[in-house]
Amino acid sequence: MATLNPQELIPLAHTGKQRLLALLKSTRPWVESAMMHERLFTLGVAIVIGVLCGFAAVLFKSLIHGLQFFFWGEAEISLAALRELSSRRLFLMPALGGLLVGLIVSFFAREAGGCGVPEVMASVAAKNGIIRARVMITKAAASALTIASGGSAGREGPIIQIGAAIGSGVGQLLRVSRHKLRTFVGCGAAAGIAATFNAPIAGALFSVEVILGEFGVARFGPIVISAVLATVIARRHFGDNPVFVLPEYELASTLELGAYLLLGLLCGAISFLFIKSLYRMEDGFNALKQVHPALKPMLGGLGLGCLAMWLPHLLGDGYETVNLALRNEMPFLLLFVLIFGKMIATSLTLGSGGSGGVFAPSLFVGAMLGGALGQIVATVFGHQPQHAGGYALVAMGGLVAGATHAPISAILIIFEITSDYNLILPLMLVCIVSTVTAQALNRESIYTTKLIRRGIDLQSSRSQDVLKDFTVKQTIKQDVPVFRPNTPVSALVEAMIETDHAQFYIVQEDSTFAGVVTAADLRRVLLHRESMEQALLVEDVLHEQTPFCIPDETLSAALIRFEKSGFTELPVLADAETRSFLGVLHYSDVFALYNEAMLRVDTADGLAQRLVSAESARRVPLFRGFSIVEWAPPSDLWDLTLAEAGLPARYGVRVILVKKEDENAGGTREVVPIVPGHDYRIDQNDTFLIYGENAAIEQVQKL
Repeated sequence: MATLNPQELIPLAHTGKQRLLALLKSTRPWVESAMMHERLFTLGVAIVIGVLCGFAAVLFKSLIHGLQFFFWGEAEISLAALRELSSRRLFLMPALGGLLVGLIVSFFAREAGGCGVPEVMASVAAKNGIIRARVMITKAAASALTIASGGSAGREGPIIQIGAAIGSGVGQLLRVSRHKLRTFVGCGAAAGIAATFNAPIAGALFSVEVILGEFGVARFGPIVISAVLATVIARRHFGDNPVFVLPEYELASTLELGAYLLLGLLCGAISFLFIKSLYRMEDGFNALKQVHPALKPMLGGLGLGCLAMWLPHLLGDGYETVNLALRNEMPFLLLFVLIFGKMIATSLTLGSGGSGGVFAPSLFVGAMLGGALGQIVATVFGHQPQHAGGYALVAMGGLVAGATHAPISAILIIFEITSDYNLILPLMLVCIVSTVTAQALNRESIYTTKLIRRGIDLQSSRSQDVLKDFTVKQTIKQDVPVFRPNTPVSALVEAMIETDHAQFYIVQEDSTFAGVVTAADLRRVLLHRESMEQALLVEDVLHEQTPFCIPDETLSAALIRFEKSGFTELPVLADAETRSFLGVLHYSDVFALYNEAMLRVDTADGLAQRLVSAESARRVPLFRGFSIVEWAPPSDLWDLTLAEAGLPARYGVRVILVKKEDENAGGTREVVPIVPGHDYRIDQNDTFLIYGENAAIEQVQKL
């Protein structure tokens, strides 16, 4: 039988890639036609993402079971089976898994380490939803190894990142706008958590509340569709059984609300300790400079193995132990020890660089805390012993709410798991109190803390601050009348009568700013005009301590100063030391620039829906005689600013948008949703969207 030389595979692979690209190119007109129907297109893509994520969740769980058989000899390792294993095996298996995870993460995709949710949040807020395709495979392998080998982590965070990567990959393949790409990332994240917990509503709300950080009806619809379809597929394979054993529960007395209030406070405090423990451990491993990063997860596995020899409950996601707490089948002392034991175990696993989620550990810690308090309350109030299970279930939501600062998602997850309306009152109370307590102790959640430590401020990244790119010197008015300190007040009174100025600026001979006299000051002078007007000088009534701006300050900062001072215009000084007067900044000019910038963003987002293909140069007619088309600027314009290029005078066209090569998106082009300013410098890789008369466009296209 003839054998195939490996060298012969290279041209075959190259041919296969060419055929794939040709297939994608041939389907491009159909995709663009579909994108003209924006809502149908978005819902159609959401369906595709939901289906893909549903199957991804099934495959991910199957991968975990397969690897568990490799490590422990059983596809689903039970607590009873772990107790039968030798101490040596309990000690070594987490370390072996950590070693494999460290090698995979270090050499393939570093963002696959940790819980994954902060990376998704950062990609949405700072990278417009762009996630590398390799993250999906690397995250699945690393997290499955971590969990299967006994690492104290959950599969919820990884499947969120895997689903988000699927959504991002589909969006990048279709070359949608940045706004749409973020929506599709949210669809993938919602589908992942919905398939894991069999909770589509909670999955959709978690995606909106935590991942995207903003709610919009147009965005929420596709996210719900993806979550529902992923849940349907997961139910088809796993069944419709609840994830946890549900205890019988009823609120025996309104006095119990006091106990639930205490439980909420404890959940907030413990979630704060959980966050601190996790990142203290991460700092400890980061300080080990002499140890290669690929080996650190192995050290964390060794630490976990030491704990597991005494407490095998700490291995894996711990759902079986959670069910024991819900059935109130664990002694108080063990519940109390496992609260802190699980926090340490998870900190060792994830702080050392392991891959997995913090959702399951949060549920575990909450169940232990609630079960312990529930036993105390049952003793005090004389309830049946199984009544403590209700406290365990409610505390699971409370820990998740306190750790993630997402009370709505936590409430809905527990409510969808139980479908028990009797729980809703204590559940809401505990989740809200826990969130408020945790936020009072630490402004950042378990997810955003990681981003802040990397220098990423999620709130500022998510904000639509269109003025942060403009400075005061771009809007300053210099033709402003000024007066000297020794000028009679009567001269200012005459100026006030003849003009509509609200403020008058007093400047020394050497251009040093002295202060401001307002129209209100002059009106008070007019009340005693005959006795005061001729006697007073400007320096007698001016305000020396006046808020001001400097030229390099952003208009965002200036706008805040306007709001605090209540002035409609502010003086602009060279700096705080010399106080050299340069001109005036008007609030009306800042507001007009803001409106113009917002209009540009809205217009750009609309155009980006229609002009998404970097290869297509089809003309988009606007109205009679005018069109928009793509155009690659010739080499003689490279490195020039738009002002220097003089495109309107030279060619009769104007630049509306810029398409730039994005190295992080696998060579795809990204539509910049901002009309470039006159100081934008033309790059050789730019593709312009130009607007003009058809005759001018045809002439430009011939260049």
